[in-house]
Amino acid sequence: MNTNKVVLGLMGGLAIGALAGVLFAPAKGSKTRKRIMKKGNSYTKEIKDKIEEFYNTVATKYDNVLEQAKDIVTDHQIK
Repeated sequence: MNTNKVVLGLMGGLAIGALAGVLFAPAKGSKTRKRIMKKGNSYTKEIKDKIEEFYNTVATKYDNVLEQAKDIVTDHQIK
């Protein structure tokens, strides 16, 4: 869980740094807006992938615990 917080914090810092770099770079407003949108879409996809990966990990662990609990209940019913 702590690793996910670190990754999300790092990605947030990178996003802020990239945004600041784009905003302070000498370019036309339209180019700057396009760059911001591209970076935003890229970071959004990365965050979505990380959340999906985290969800799948939690779901797998939940399924494993549920299966173990069923096995324990079955073992106790047999005895």
